Amino acid sequence: MLFLNIAQDTIPLWLSAPFVILLLLIAAGPILFKVFWHQYYKHIATCIGAICLLYYLFILGDTHKIQHTFFEYFSFIALLSALYTTTGGIYIRSEVKTTPLANVTLLTLGAILANVIGTTGASVLLIRPFLRMNQHRFKPYLVIFFIFIVSNVGGALTPIGDPPLFLGFLKGVPFEWTLIHVFPIWLFTLGILLTIFLVLDASNKTAATTNQTSGRLIKIEGGRNLLWLLAIVGSVFLDPAKLTWLPSIQGQSFIREVLQLTLAYMAYRTADREALYYNRFNFEPILEVIFIFFGIFFSMMPALQFLEKYVATPGNLNSLSPSLCYWATGASSSLLDNAPAYLTMLTTSLTYYGFSINDPTQVSAFALSEHYLIYVKAISVSAVFFGAMTYIGNGPNFMVKSIVEESHKEMPSFVAYTLKYAMVYLLPVLVLVWYLFIY
Repeated sequence: MLFLNIAQDTIPLWLSAPFVILLLLIAAGPILFKVFWHQYYKHIATCIGAICLLYYLFILGDTHKIQHTFFEYFSFIALLSALYTTTGGIYIRSEVKTTPLANVTLLTLGAILANVIGTTGASVLLIRPFLRMNQHRFKPYLVIFFIFIVSNVGGALTPIGDPPLFLGFLKGVPFEWTLIHVFPIWLFTLGILLTIFLVLDASNKTAATTNQTSGRLIKIEGGRNLLWLLAIVGSVFLDPAKLTWLPSIQGQSFIREVLQLTLAYMAYRTADREALYYNRFNFEPILEVIFIFFGIFFSMMPALQFLEKYVATPGNLNSLSPSLCYWATGASSSLLDNAPAYLTMLTTSLTYYGFSINDPTQVSAFALSEHYLIYVKAISVSAVFFGAMTYIGNGPNFMVKSIVEESHKEMPSFVAYTLKYAMVYLLPVLVLVWYLFIY
């Protein structure tokens, strides 16, 4: 194989363009050219990722960066795929009489559960029972607050909860870091959103609820998948960075990821067929994640390296504050996608203070430092919370919207969701979070 032996830190600015283009397409594609995007997104994302991958391979000859990125991508996809597949075989039949308090209870349960099985898993598991509970009194605010709470804010306490936090965990942020440092913010935000929802729901007199409790409040079909789910969650702690006895390939271990995918396969093979049917389970949503994030991970390589070099150059970035990190991450998470927004701003903060995003020990030291942890807190909270500002801010948002529309319920447009609901109910809460906890 012939290389041009160009220095590996020579990253032309134009090579950041594929990353920017892909993010813009992810944001605009499902809205402006839905049919074309749905038909060709796999090809587009793969080609964009391949452009950067091939540049590193044949022009830079940087196989180390490719290998490192592939391991992170594989770890990311393995967990999301395992959680999605396993929760798809669990179907919840609810016989609870619909009241505002019952809805608040389900949303609270979903917020807690999101930290154990991910926002994607919790959203897929609970949105249909939530819709059935409210079928006689459906209004869009019900689903929108479900997206706010279960699909986004709820998953802020563990790396399992939301993709940005799992990326941070893969980079070196300790697993328990978010639970320790974000819990007060999570509790505060969740309490306010649930209170607003309770007021709105109490005024919903659209139709009388007729579904009465009949002995058993909740029936779970496909309960055996809960055991597979526990095993998958437990496998997350097989961290090769901490368990040095794990077999590895050039310092990287596939054991955790192979185990997660094996457990997911067994969960699907042994799943209750009726539960899969009633959940309308299919692999299309997770395939979209697999292809889209292939493009994101590999096109993000030059963008992040260019960002590191830019920030490290004296005079380019004169100041960096937790507030700037909070609002910059929030704006990016709202308009594009919260996972790359998180990683971009984390890279910026680390580089600005002389740390490296590519060294897990330095990332861990940065997150645990009393002086710097406020930056990680601002970025983590913002990426998770602001993901709810638009349909495209976080993967589960569009997934929930699609499930609701499959049930022949009308959902607000992209603009209406943001202007009529997110700006009115969510943004003031996020401003308050910034003022009380970050500013």
